[in-house]
Amino acid sequence: MKLKALVLLFFLTYLNLNATETISIAASPVPHAQILEQVKPDLEKQGYKLEIKEFTDYVLPNLAVNANEVDANFFQHEPYLKEFNNIKKTRLVKVAAIHIEPMAIYSKTYKNLNDIKEGAKIAIPNDPTNESRALDLIGKSGLISFKNSALKTPLDIIDNPKKIKFIELKAAQLPRALNDVDFAIINSNYALSAGLNPLKDSVLIEDKDNPYVNIIVVKEGNENNPKIKALIKALQTEKVRNFILEKYNGSIIPAF
Repeated sequence: MKLKALVLLFFLTYLNLNATETISIAASPVPHAQILEQVKPDLEKQGYKLEIKEFTDYVLPNLAVNANEVDANFFQHEPYLKEFNNIKKTRLVKVAAIHIEPMAIYSKTYKNLNDIKEGAKIAIPNDPTNESRALDLIGKSGLISFKNSALKTPLDIIDNPKKIKFIELKAAQLPRALNDVDFAIINSNYALSAGLNPLKDSVLIEDKDNPYVNIIVVKEGNENNPKIKALIKALQTEKVRNFILEKYNGSIIPAF
């Protein structure tokens, strides 16, 4: 009887040692999920199965992490995360920086932002951080100026000689709005999903030296979880760096 018990114990221990643990992560389809796909084989060799759950908005991935429905997410930059935590009272933290997606201005009517006509319509993201970021990009062109404000909205504009009208939309809707407005300021993940290349198709692109690095995020307290450490190690490699540089031709830049 003792021998049978020892054999059973050995068998269960063997199964446990060879079990595959799942890492679940919420991500935007492009480029985040595409980047994550590159590390699946590397994580499998370490005994981890990477489960990628795709989301096309900027709210649900954070709520999923906060509710422990997924282990991590990959879709946002740190200014957005800080604002989200402040508004939603969540306790989410950055654990790794992966890449930068420069925001850009697109148009199906104009080749140059300087050709803008009076009363032109510009569509911008409606979440606080990306809206402010979009307005900063327009501001750098000299078309508008603001009163001093950390997070800008159209209400903060004090000089608008062209009488530009700003249309506030969900970030995911901006590519579709291009047919109905003169310009749209679009986050690169949504631009790429719509077949737009930030370098080739935009009329103005954001400076690459900015604080909007896309990050891996987890719920506070899970920063040192071994599977999160394994995920970060797999992502911050020369293999992933080369994939980003070759796949996106400079429209997305590694940040590690």
